[in-house]
Amino acid sequence: MSDPIESLTKAAKQLLEIEQLLGGQFTPSAVNSLPEVKLPARTAAVANLAPGDKSAALDAMNQNEVKTCTLCGLSKTRIQTVFGEGDPNAKLVFVGEGPGQNEDESGRPFCGRAGELLDKMIGAMGMKRSDVFICNVVKCRPPENRNPMSNEVEACWPYLMRQLQIIAPKVIVTMGNPATQKLLQTKKGITGLRGNWQPLPELADSIGGTPVMPTFHPSYLLRNYTPQARSEVWSDLKQVMTVLGLDLPKDK
Repeated sequence: MSDPIESLTKAAKQLLEIEQLLGGQFTPSAVNSLPEVKLPARTAAVANLAPGDKSAALDAMNQNEVKTCTLCGLSKTRIQTVFGEGDPNAKLVFVGEGPGQNEDESGRPFCGRAGELLDKMIGAMGMKRSDVFICNVVKCRPPENRNPMSNEVEACWPYLMRQLQIIAPKVIVTMGNPATQKLLQTKKGITGLRGNWQPLPELADSIGGTPVMPTFHPSYLLRNYTPQARSEVWSDLKQVMTVLGLDLPKDK
């Protein structure tokens, strides 16, 4: 039986993080109606990986392939590759477009101001950063933080596909236009896509059909920290919580 004090403390911490995310008093936004989401069938090679095997497979890819990758010009300008981090058995994967300066220097995804906001988003969902997996479409920083070019995305694409195959998440959250448009194979913008469930196309064996929730990138929120934008992101996250079976916080 869980400790009631511990449960209350966790709930209070979650509400505090929700208020920090929304920039003030917690006022929940309406949750869009949820369509029935059918999860894809997993191939045996992926579905039967034991937890330790998933961790080992990701580590081997990182150490033996990504860290030494020279498939595109970004390898000449990077400081470090940024493979991604988190729980290899995560039910939820966040995907951004590419590393920035802080990530390039540290080798960790989302560790600057945008990362602090992403941590608040995850905390508002009642989870910790270590409970999810966070990665980017490209694993090296594009100079001046520009959007990745098509050849750079194509060079990194097999790495992202294999990450998703190994982790086999229940839900993917794409953040911003580049990650959303590439993973959903669409030219439609994030403003029109966010808040609406999309099935992942058959991009690789065993991951087609995975529910994808597009939302704004934390960097966008930092530039547009309006009540409407924050409320929209919180609405998106609450839909993800519902599909993952996480308890929604009670209204204040």
